[in-house]
Amino acid sequence: MLKIPTIADRAWQCLAKYALEPAHEATFHARSYGFRTGRSAHDAQQYIFNNLRSHSNGIEKRVIELDIEKCFDRINHSAIMDRLIAPKGLKLGIYRCLKAGVNPEFPEQGTPQGGVISPLLANIALNGIEEIHPSVRYADDMVYFLKPKDDANKILVKISQFLAERGMKVSEKKTKVTATTDGFDFLGWNFMVQSNGKFRSTPSVGNFKAFREKVKAIVNNSNYGAKVKALKLAPLVRGWRNYHRFCKMDGSRFSLWHINHRAFTVFNKEAKNDRNSSKTLVEKAFPKVSYAQGKHVMVKGEKSPYDGDITFWSKRNSKLYDGETSFALKKQSHKCASCGMKFIGEERVHLHHIDGNHANWKKNNLKAIHESCHDYKHMSKSAS
Repeated sequence: MLKIPTIADRAWQCLAKYALEPAHEATFHARSYGFRTGRSAHDAQQYIFNNLRSHSNGIEKRVIELDIEKCFDRINHSAIMDRLIAPKGLKLGIYRCLKAGVNPEFPEQGTPQGGVISPLLANIALNGIEEIHPSVRYADDMVYFLKPKDDANKILVKISQFLAERGMKVSEKKTKVTATTDGFDFLGWNFMVQSNGKFRSTPSVGNFKAFREKVKAIVNNSNYGAKVKALKLAPLVRGWRNYHRFCKMDGSRFSLWHINHRAFTVFNKEAKNDRNSSKTLVEKAFPKVSYAQGKHVMVKGEKSPYDGDITFWSKRNSKLYDGETSFALKKQSHKCASCGMKFIGEERVHLHHIDGNHANWKKNNLKAIHESCHDYKHMSKSAS
């Protein structure tokens, strides 16, 4: 039976997460990147790049692609409660969240499905598994790096013992040892060391196929005109390209040449469009994003947004932006031009046009401000 929390339960879990997260962030391992504030999948991708590139003799290494069988459904409740850093009242609330619902088969196991706090609880239970052997973890997805002399069976035994203490076990069907020259998939990417020793990271076959199907569904939808299709495609394509911007995106496949050409053909069939207008729409539908393999700047060691180093986190968050936004952030010393606070949270940075003319993109007309500050400015203007 599914343990799906109500809206009220989710709200309480969100508050509990904000209370628990700072304390546990101080204890989490440096090579854990999933569902943690200030860390992302790109950090995990960069760590793999650093371990498998030619300077690290990646061509000689193997990897263990670890899969934990039904991780979120099998975590032992006592394994979570024993490791929880919280006052008695909050612990009681977490305990009730874990026990909510009916699961006749495993009454002492599992976290709430769809619960806001579930990823944090999973991180608490799995924390320390990274110390068994050099590895990288993103929530319940893990990759272990093996040198030629390393014994994969001994490492898997240690992992199995670690998981057994927490009510979980390794999936024998999906867990496998792979040579880096054969390549492996992780977080929507395919990683492979080529025969010349050079490392290559590209979107995985499954990830690209799912993306292509979404694009085709929009392009071939007869309910939309070309302009609407372009508007719907732009955020989808931009998001996909941004996620893979630290991959090797050469060639017609990942440059989306064929999909571009198909979209142009469909747009050009409309009577009101000619070649020039269709080309303009395709350019809007497929915005370009620069890419550079292995150029992501990783978070340093065990750094956390709760460690008080405001300067470090403000500068790091600013690096996530480029172009006019990046210029404005540097000019303002990574401070919001409206409230004067540093950009340290997860709130997005917006560009505000000083003269109100959104067609004027001159650098002296742009200010970087918090999304909420931007909303407040426009609310005050509409009220007046």
